[in-house]
Amino acid sequence: MAHIVLLGDSIFDNAAYVRGGPAVIDHLHRELGTKHRASLLAVDGSLTTDVPRQVRSVPDDATHLIVSMGGNDALGHSDILDKPVKSTADALRLLSRIRREFESSYRQALTACLRKNLPVIVCTIYNGNFPDADYQERASVALSVFNDTIVRIAREQRCPTIELRSVCTSSDDYANPIEPSAEGGKKIAHAIVESVLQS
Repeated sequence: MAHIVLLGDSIFDNAAYVRGGPAVIDHLHRELGTKHRASLLAVDGSLTTDVPRQVRSVPDDATHLIVSMGGNDALGHSDILDKPVKSTADALRLLSRIRREFESSYRQALTACLRKNLPVIVCTIYNGNFPDADYQERASVALSVFNDTIVRIAREQRCPTIELRSVCTSSDDYANPIEPSAEGGKKIAHAIVESVLQS
């Protein structure tokens, strides 16, 4: 029997945004049926620095850890999307500094997960669903810096990756610009089950 444990942020802990509809964990329970289990340790609003604390609560019978983290770290830097700079070089230096900080915190969080000696599957950060097309484009470009870091570290650690940018592709997948809807949650849960079965 598999026991899947969800760690991270509101990509998994999205019950507050689905207006009484099924959250990711509910969809996961339905997909798994009675043969397997799933537990939600992810907490809405969590940063990468919060994940090691969640790891300490992983139950002894866990078989897989699924981690979605980094979105709130990126959100904390959203001011850069409108920040004036004198040159492209200055913009790249700013992104480079943010990337270095994120890489350090992401590595520490993923290391804490890997210490459980269980299969760890990580998720990228989806692009969101912002109403302004220009803002959406800028946000997607900036997020690519975070996602490149996630994919690179996951590959180094031989962790399978769920590419959420390819999972949540419709406006119906979002309850608001940054949270998954019930429909998006269903797609995320399905991607988790597929990834676990392949691991």
